[in-house]
Amino acid sequence: MEAIEDISGQALRRAPSQKRSQERVERMLQAASALISEGGSDAMRMGEVAERAGVSIGSLYQYFPDKGAIIRTLAERYNAEGRACISDGLAGVGDMKGLIDAFGGLIDVYYGIFLAEPVMRDIWSGTQADKALRDIDLRDSRANGALLAEAWQRVAPASDAAEIKRKAFLIMSLGEATMRLAISVDRGEGDALVADYKAMALREIGARG
Repeated sequence: MEAIEDISGQALRRAPSQKRSQERVERMLQAASALISEGGSDAMRMGEVAERAGVSIGSLYQYFPDKGAIIRTLAERYNAEGRACISDGLAGVGDMKGLIDAFGGLIDVYYGIFLAEPVMRDIWSGTQADKALRDIDLRDSRANGALLAEAWQRVAPASDAAEIKRKAFLIMSLGEATMRLAISVDRGEGDALVADYKAMALREIGARG
């Protein structure tokens, strides 16, 4: 339930303050996720979300002014989960080898999530057509880049901090773009693209050690 409150300022029309309201919003998001998994976000209708969540259409509109708000809220939720994964994965890094091993593992995990989660694939396939999603994507890349930069600077303290920050942001941004490209082509080519990105990113990180 905490994730809803954390992202309420981005897409929710009003924040659910009581447990019952939080549970209602959670049902709405679960219903939307199921519908997106089944038919994609383009086919999702607000009435269907309300019906599947067991709430009135008026109740749905109290929290989500339109379909885009639901999609952005789900995007923020996936981003928050991704940042937590990155933070945990890099927290114990103490040397360059540890950073390369940890970040390489995170790339594999993230790609696996994209492959396994149809909602995430659907959301990010439409990023370039939705300015609000592009803004969310940019903020997420900056936040993830800051996590990488912190770990990178920790194991390479002599490196220029501004350069590390800039390169970490670029690596994370390219990672998001790579994942979207990889799921847009056949699986073999997608796997190869991710492997190429991984090699380039780890080579750049290692070169600064």
